Amino acid sequence: MLIAYWIVGGLLALFYLYSGGIKLIQSKDRLRPMMQWVDDMPIGAVRTIGLVEVLGAIGLIVPPLVGILPWLSLAAAVGLFAVQVGAAVVHLRRHDTIWMNLALAVAAAIVVWLSTVWL
Repeated sequence: MLIAYWIVGGLLALFYLYSGGIKLIQSKDRLRPMMQWVDDMPIGAVRTIGLVEVLGAIGLIVPPLVGILPWLSLAAAVGLFAVQVGAAVVHLRRHDTIWMNLALAVAAAIVVWLSTVWL
């Protein structure tokens, strides 16, 4: 389970570090070609989502890596699952596809299960 956690959790963390990072530093104009939904939200909300994603990515990796409060990886995975549920709602309201949200929600759910190794 440890190897599976580090593979799936690491890939998920990389995705969210990138995705959240660009939401934190890019302007709405630069985000729009990749994420059309940014027009429906204030830039503060986009930045907050980005911050939550980056913190979730850090939470998946750092606590179990250093051995301090490793159960936080479970909390981070649950939080990232919740982010995808919220994202799916936004995309459904916009009549967008949600295949990416479903795939990321499944990956986060798998990491929730795998992170129980730290309990």
